[in-house]
Amino acid sequence: MSKQDQLHRFLFEQHAVRGQMISIDETFHRILENHDYPEAVKGLLGELLVATSLLTATLKFDGDITVQIQGDGPVNLVVIKGDNLQQMRGVARVDGPVVAGSSLKQMIGNGHMVITIAPKQGERYQGIVAIEGDTLEECIDAYFLQSEQLPTRLFIRVGDVDGKATAGGMLLQVLPAADDTSRDIFDHLVQLTATIKGQELSQLNVKEVLHRLYHEEDVTLYDPQSVEFRCTCSRERCESTLATLSKEDVNDILQKDGKIDMECEFCGSHYVFTESTIQGLNNELNQQLH
Repeated sequence: MSKQDQLHRFLFEQHAVRGQMISIDETFHRILENHDYPEAVKGLLGELLVATSLLTATLKFDGDITVQIQGDGPVNLVVIKGDNLQQMRGVARVDGPVVAGSSLKQMIGNGHMVITIAPKQGERYQGIVAIEGDTLEECIDAYFLQSEQLPTRLFIRVGDVDGKATAGGMLLQVLPAADDTSRDIFDHLVQLTATIKGQELSQLNVKEVLHRLYHEEDVTLYDPQSVEFRCTCSRERCESTLATLSKEDVNDILQKDGKIDMECEFCGSHYVFTESTIQGLNNELNQQLH
């Protein structure tokens, strides 16, 4: 895994403002490698990956997170699934032509973003935001405004550096105990952060980036957290899915195709079941029941 696939947290010592910076090129490449998406869809998937990773670090929970955008446009679903360990996977479903340079609204159409947090302990939480802004950044900012009421700004940079797709971003947020002075300073820090370029996030180390942006500020940088592509598919999960199908449905597929080939839409892995392997699974199940 690339050493750059890391999330960095930092704090402005003189102001009640915290930040995060992320560069996740390798994870982005792993998500794209088994798919042939239009360029605009690749960009949107990268943006959602960056946003989800930053969200996960900001919301502070122990469990799983799913951020999905769905609508009635040619791209009817884009989803990133992850957890508090920053293990990410994602996929997009494209059902129509997507022109290069398409905007979020042109790809998704009328739709919404759903953020679902499933902690290992405690209740599941779900937030829904309508796709009204022109960019994903605006949608995430709207989510924070309605859910946490804390001034928050997201900066996403997805592009191409030396022929390779890159994905990175930064997030600034006012701390809950901030006074009016910190909120005024926040606007100034937002203006500075908006100048960050994708190439800087991809190629410079975090200390260089922070110095370029905030050389007049006292910034404390904390230990980084690794981010990686991780798929949760397995043969056992496929077996569990097969067990939910009726014998008639299973036999119909076997007669038609000679096998059942289950492909993971996230990582492209194939799990193949023949008539004999399914019979073996049925025998094991019967033995467990008796």
